[in-house]
Amino acid sequence: MKGLVKVLATVFVVVVAVFSVFFIESTNNKKSTEQTIDEWQILWMDHFDPETTVEQLERERGWISVTADDKAVERPAGAVAQWVKIKTPANSEGKAMLFKKIYGYDIIVKQGNQKIYESHREYKYAINVVLLPSENLDKEETIYLGIRTPNRIGIQSGVYIGDFYNLHNMYVKSSLSDFIIGSSLMFIAFIMLVCAIFLNAEYASTWVALCLLILSCGFIMITYSSFLYSTYGEYGKIYVALFDLSLYILLPSFTYFFEKVIGKGYKAVITKFRVFQFCYSSIGIAMVAINYLSHNKIYGFYRLLSSTQLLGMIMIIQFVLLIATAITYAVKGNKEAQILSFGFAIFTGLSLIELFWFYFKEGYYDLFLWKWGVVSFLISLIVIMGKRFARNHEQIVEYSKQLEMFNNELQRSEKMEIISELAASVAHEVRNPLQVTRGFLQLLSEKNSSSNQLYLNMALDELDRAATIITDFLTFAKPEAGKVTTLNVLEEFIHIEGILIPLVNLQGGKISVHIPSDLYIKGNSSKFKQAFINIIKNSIEALHGEGEIEIWAHGDTEQVNIYIKDNGEGMDPEVLDRLGEPYFSNKTKGTGLGLMVTFRIIEVMKGGISFTSTKGVGTEVCVRFPSTIKS
Repeated sequence: MKGLVKVLATVFVVVVAVFSVFFIESTNNKKSTEQTIDEWQILWMDHFDPETTVEQLERERGWISVTADDKAVERPAGAVAQWVKIKTPANSEGKAMLFKKIYGYDIIVKQGNQKIYESHREYKYAINVVLLPSENLDKEETIYLGIRTPNRIGIQSGVYIGDFYNLHNMYVKSSLSDFIIGSSLMFIAFIMLVCAIFLNAEYASTWVALCLLILSCGFIMITYSSFLYSTYGEYGKIYVALFDLSLYILLPSFTYFFEKVIGKGYKAVITKFRVFQFCYSSIGIAMVAINYLSHNKIYGFYRLLSSTQLLGMIMIIQFVLLIATAITYAVKGNKEAQILSFGFAIFTGLSLIELFWFYFKEGYYDLFLWKWGVVSFLISLIVIMGKRFARNHEQIVEYSKQLEMFNNELQRSEKMEIISELAASVAHEVRNPLQVTRGFLQLLSEKNSSSNQLYLNMALDELDRAATIITDFLTFAKPEAGKVTTLNVLEEFIHIEGILIPLVNLQGGKISVHIPSDLYIKGNSSKFKQAFINIIKNSIEALHGEGEIEIWAHGDTEQVNIYIKDNGEGMDPEVLDRLGEPYFSNKTKGTGLGLMVTFRIIEVMKGGISFTSTKGVGTEVCVRFPSTIKS
């Protein structure tokens, strides 16, 4: 949840910062202009003749006064063209005039009967930005604009009059953001496509879909810009074709990426819609190519397939489906889905608002909010990629640790296997001669004089010590021997405590046991006692005088945890790492077999053991066994 809040804050700050920059630029642009014309007159015509004279226009009746706020003046039936009459102010001499937005395929500007600007487009893009130089304007003259287009038509913003340099800056900056964002997205997409070469097949498809998504967004932003058509209008057909191609690539790529990263949705509805989109886009891409190569010979069918209404409805259905699915997966608690869903929801939300507003305005609205939705969505993708990189790094570190642990375990297993084989083969061969030797020494001890009694007793003690070592070897070699029953942990430790209390008291320490009476495990009672006696004896020997050993346990339906803690001398990390190795011991006469046998017994009982120790402070041992119920 905290990560999601950080993402929300980041996206909010970035969006606010971007909007602030362009708001400041827009304010500065307005300050740089000297005057704005907000009123003019329009005349609807049922035909368009660029050669119509000013005198003919003045004789026409039906001129209507409008303002810049009248975004969509109702078009009369049969009207195909519009003439606009604008009177320049008294101080306009030597100044330039800027029309930031004119809808029309054909535009002609006259002052008197002189043409000062003319544009004819044979492609489907109606937005124009027109800058008239200062040498074309005279004081208090009337400007006539002839406009033709079958769809939305006319001036859709204020008309600016001022210094040519300032208006030219406004003319360029009006579409600068589209170029910056679009070019950046295209550059990022190309770099990512190069990186896709090094990905395996599992991730390559999703990565390429993301690249196509970003690349198509970049092309759409650039080819949607009016500046491109107004400055390099001779390539307009290519721009329109690239725009449509990018849109046909964007929609199925978006759905495919969503399907792979988030999921298929309820009853695989996202997958089904993606198949439909792929088929529709494939036909659309083919029609774009055929229409371009045939010089608009199939333009009617092509226009029907790629009509704004049809494509817009498909986009609305897609966004609604994806938003609903994204919310469903986010509610389930997937963090990456939450981040992606939030960024995606901003994009689709803004796009839906614009599409509905576009239809509400009957087409007299230019889509621009979707660009900031794309930026927000890409920010969420960057956050997800950052999280994945961090997670992959953590996984690599964890994998390295596990690999080291498995390597150590493998080495230990190999050593244990060798020792086990040696113990099983040697112990049986050595034990019988030792028993015979001990028997004869005991007979000699009983019949011998007191002068040799000391040496015979020492020989017997050493033989007993050798027998103990052999017993440890056999226990290690075959720890599974013995009857397995259900053990009550408290009862077992009562017996262990009774055995070890004299040894603790002899050392000057004390022992305390706090174990619930309802903890049960499966195992062999004698082996269980042997393992914990070895552990507790090590703690007693670590006290070196007064000290305390605490024993407690807790458990649940799955596991029982038993803790043994002393405040003895403790151990260094190097010693901790070697505990359980054959023949490693801190004791002067120790063999290391006791703890090795303890490890093996716990392992056979499907348990685990871990040590925590600080030099000079003490040691804590945690032994874990699978829990069971009383039979």
